[in-house]
Amino acid sequence: MLHKLLTRQLAHWIIGVVMMLAFTGQAFGNAQPVTIAALANDPLSEKQAYLNQIHINEAWDIAKGNSNITIAIVDTGVDLNHPDLKKNLVAGVNLINPNLPPQDDNGHGTNVAGVVAAVTNNDKGVSGILWNAKLMPIKALDSDGSGGEAKLGEGIRYAVDHGAKIVVLSLGLNKYSTYLSDIVRYAEEKDVLLVAATGNEGNPVKYPAAYPTVLAVGGMTADLTAHELSNKGPEIDLVAPWDVFTTALGSLYESKDGTSMAAPQVAAVAALAWSKYPNMKAYEIRQLLRQTADDLMTPGWDQSTGYGLLRADRALTEMPLMDMYEPNNRKDLAKPLSVSKMISASFSDGSDPDWFYFDAPYDGTVNLTFDIQEGQSVSVQHTDAKGTFVGMTALPGQPIALKVTKGRSYLQLHLTDRNQKNEIPYKLTTSFDIYRDLFEDNDRQYKAYVLPSRSQTIKGTFHQMNDQDWFEFPVEQSGMLTLHLSTDTARIDPILYVQKQGEKSITVDDGGDGIPEVLVLPEVFPGKYYIRVSNVKEYAFPVTGEYTLKIEYDAKQIDPNEPNNRSYQATTISLDTEYTGLIDKVDDIDWFQFQLNEESYVQLSLTGIPRGVNMYAFIYDRSMKPMDSSNSASEIQLKERLPAGTYYLKLTSSAPFERDVYQLVVRAKPLIGGYADIEGHWAVDSILEMGSKQIVNGYDDYTFRPDLPITRAEATAIISRAFKLNKQKNINYTDVNSSHWAYADIAKTAQSGIIEGYPDQSFAPDQPVSRMEMTAMIARSMNISGKKRGAVPFTDVDDDYWGVGILKQMKAEGWIAGYTDGSYKPDQQASRAEFVTMLAKIMP
Repeated sequence: MLHKLLTRQLAHWIIGVVMMLAFTGQAFGNAQPVTIAALANDPLSEKQAYLNQIHINEAWDIAKGNSNITIAIVDTGVDLNHPDLKKNLVAGVNLINPNLPPQDDNGHGTNVAGVVAAVTNNDKGVSGILWNAKLMPIKALDSDGSGGEAKLGEGIRYAVDHGAKIVVLSLGLNKYSTYLSDIVRYAEEKDVLLVAATGNEGNPVKYPAAYPTVLAVGGMTADLTAHELSNKGPEIDLVAPWDVFTTALGSLYESKDGTSMAAPQVAAVAALAWSKYPNMKAYEIRQLLRQTADDLMTPGWDQSTGYGLLRADRALTEMPLMDMYEPNNRKDLAKPLSVSKMISASFSDGSDPDWFYFDAPYDGTVNLTFDIQEGQSVSVQHTDAKGTFVGMTALPGQPIALKVTKGRSYLQLHLTDRNQKNEIPYKLTTSFDIYRDLFEDNDRQYKAYVLPSRSQTIKGTFHQMNDQDWFEFPVEQSGMLTLHLSTDTARIDPILYVQKQGEKSITVDDGGDGIPEVLVLPEVFPGKYYIRVSNVKEYAFPVTGEYTLKIEYDAKQIDPNEPNNRSYQATTISLDTEYTGLIDKVDDIDWFQFQLNEESYVQLSLTGIPRGVNMYAFIYDRSMKPMDSSNSASEIQLKERLPAGTYYLKLTSSAPFERDVYQLVVRAKPLIGGYADIEGHWAVDSILEMGSKQIVNGYDDYTFRPDLPITRAEATAIISRAFKLNKQKNINYTDVNSSHWAYADIAKTAQSGIIEGYPDQSFAPDQPVSRMEMTAMIARSMNISGKKRGAVPFTDVDDDYWGVGILKQMKAEGWIAGYTDGSYKPDQQASRAEFVTMLAKIMP
């Protein structure tokens, strides 16, 4: 012990001499002063590898603590007599037993406190991230570490009302509540930063971390990946090391892990940042920590690591940005956005667009709320995963709802006032509402959704308050019924209820959050069986997640279509209607027939094929000429373009089956000019005209998608074909190589001066074309250069607009017309239909 003490004292003496000489210019002659990273001398600090991972030594060169703010720890309390904590503690409260001090009787709160602010350089134990601090212990959990939302909310409110600036919440619930949501909103209004752990079960992010204004912290492993047990999802902000060595009960020290240990690291660095930037707001500190995080895994924000790994040094050395998402003024530069968070950014002026994209976890609605200065509004253009385009205007504080499909969607945000010259900051809060399932409205037994009497799998949602789903399952023949209820989120604690009409009910609730429930009824008899699926009563709020109800009904089946063993006995089926059947004999064949009144795109779907059985499907015309065929051991999908007429379908199988039924659906979409989606569309004539000239074409599924925004690559290809361009120049765009499908057309239109790339040598082939760009392309194709004569013809274009000359000439010569309100909307994305229609107008 003596040897170790002398060695440590010698090391400190050498460091002190070097630093003194360096700053007095005496070390190494007249060399420039050197900077030595701040070091802690606590004897157990070598066990704190996580401090190196967040680069705390470099941060300590700038700030070592913050005694100007109070950091509340809402937990199991803190060991009030721990020698490595006592100096940094201030008065707190015990909400479990108000007559006692907030003494820790579990150890968890003491672990958290040591990470934040174990006294540093006191020659004892470990080093806290904050060398000096004001820690307020708030005991809101029992000795076993459990607690309810009431005490949690009370603890947060106490912290806010008693001067805390940061509240550390290394705890969580799967349950959303308006009570906690209101308290979280209260903290944000009081400019208090809440930092919470996401949870350690490999599930969705827990509350309160999941609320939009709470800084949600996940856990990272030593190899810089998200820990497999760290809860993930759209609410996560960043990650910090999973494993720590920290203070423990009884003046001891121990290794601990989990997001509970990651969250206090972020809270402590937030306090260091606040010491440097005391005038920053809580949301600005949140954004600074996101901005300075070390990006991990996928570029930008992601659902596993958020914005990345906490970096203490960057938080204190990098300049806070008004908009950390720039550059994002083009679709190909769009930045990832969570569907459930608050962020802050800015428009540099009225001409600055902000592009974002988000990945909707399910079909549903994304709600956007903008906090922007009074008098400003935001133009929102949204394109979802199916290519559906919607334009809306968002006013301050007024949410707008965007219907989305599961998958990636793009947002283009723009100040409505395009003439604004000043930078305009804004805050954007997003939230997600899951879709209403197909079985609604079935919240009462008398509204029960009647299911077919067969084995099946149902997916449903709890999309509204106190949602519960009732189903009626008719048992036509005696058999065995097995029900398996599961969910994809721990925010659902599923309950299964079953009752045969007029008999006693059965309720199954054996598992907890996210745990499946199973009920086996070995023998069921003919009659109506009512099935209710619900979430546990306490989880009454809408949930982002799906449940799956699997019904296995094992009974001898009857084929309702028999006899149909011969073509002349074929069962006539209606299009878009499901039919069931079975092959119950070795020589059984099922024949069906359907009628097409016009040329159509036919899609045949055969599902429910029993395991171990191969089924075969054959389509014949009226003369029994084969049209198509397929076979499969799982499901059959036939897609065929067929003229009007009568068609026969023959189904066979490799083996008979009688306890399962297949499901057959034949769908048909009438084709107009070879397209299944232009009937009744305003641009149908232009599409047909350009299609007949082979200037435009559709997609492999016989759709044209007229309302989909047209891309730069598509526009060049259409113009190249329309004007039969032959000459092409050598192009060297960074994002278009010779293997690109539109390379030749881009080269030809570039040669003709119809289109050009960007100053950064990119072409952005997949970027949507605006209405002005569309007009300019077609004008150049006609050798119209744009004469700036006369008055501006549209209300939303002024003489300073870059394309005003072209608009004047094209309008004067009758080639274009605006909207009924006098506008032209030049910066709005042009659709495929608009482009084809304008082109058709100028074509001879």
